[in-house]
Amino acid sequence: MALREIVTVGDPRLRVRSRPVERVTPELRELIRDMIETMETANGVGLAAVQVGEPVRLIVIETPEDEDDPNSGKLFVVLNPEIVKTGKETEVGTEGCLSVPGYAGEVERATEIVVRGLDRHGKPFRFRPRGFLARVFQHEIDHCNGILYTDRLVAPDRIWEVKPGEEEQVEAEDARRRKTTAALE
Repeated sequence: MALREIVTVGDPRLRVRSRPVERVTPELRELIRDMIETMETANGVGLAAVQVGEPVRLIVIETPEDEDDPNSGKLFVVLNPEIVKTGKETEVGTEGCLSVPGYAGEVERATEIVVRGLDRHGKPFRFRPRGFLARVFQHEIDHCNGILYTDRLVAPDRIWEVKPGEEEQVEAEDARRRKTTAALE
């Protein structure tokens, strides 16, 4: 396993639509391992292959543990991810990105989606993430399509500076805060 350099905003590779994964190869397995290690080392909750300079439809996601969400803390590796259905309910929330260091912003996303793809062994699956996990899936799938969260800001002034390296922690903290506030209402 090896750490990969994370491509940052301004690099044209982030705007490329990633190509589908045709088959699971030893090189792809190595890329998956490297992406997981890179994401964890960078304190991220998600990473798309294009963010490490590989324009293939591959994402890895691992959100922080949350006792109210049975899918939190699980590692998701998805080849050829696509959103096949979005719920009607949306929510504005904070997002950060390892490829947009030093910033966070507000983006409106569906609170529930259905994702289809292949697991790390090439087996098809469908999954229905909700809440924060749904937000992360939408964010990472956007990367596969050459879209950054800054393209989806609710308003141009709804982006602010954060301490570099804490972009995705700000996102997770906002999700926990929103959940706590909703429970108190």
